[in-house]
Amino acid sequence: MTELQFITFACDAPERLATFWEAALDGERRDTEVPETALVDRPGEGPALLFKRLQSGTKWRMALHLDLSVEDRAESVERLCELGATVRETKTEHHDGTTAEWTVLEDPEGNAFCVSEY
Repeated sequence: MTELQFITFACDAPERLATFWEAALDGERRDTEVPETALVDRPGEGPALLFKRLQSGTKWRMALHLDLSVEDRAESVERLCELGATVRETKTEHHDGTTAEWTVLEDPEGNAFCVSEY
């Protein structure tokens, strides 16, 4: 059986980014003995978030983003911006008589993530 252990972010400032995501997801910081890394456990089950310093000369960053589902999108977007996120855009999509709306934000290092209501 294969389990997903971490969602890993290659970043310039692991501590700063971990602090943002810890607060954004009501997570909890876990100690790590590996230099230039930070680890955040999320509430509930599922993988932890691992933040590793992007080594100089590295030519790639993995393209992925997180989708957050919240009770009140506008309130959550405001709180995330207070934590250091910035709004990129709000999108609306119509499909088979339903409408979905979500906001695309960037964390303090410019990684995109989306917020929608359940």
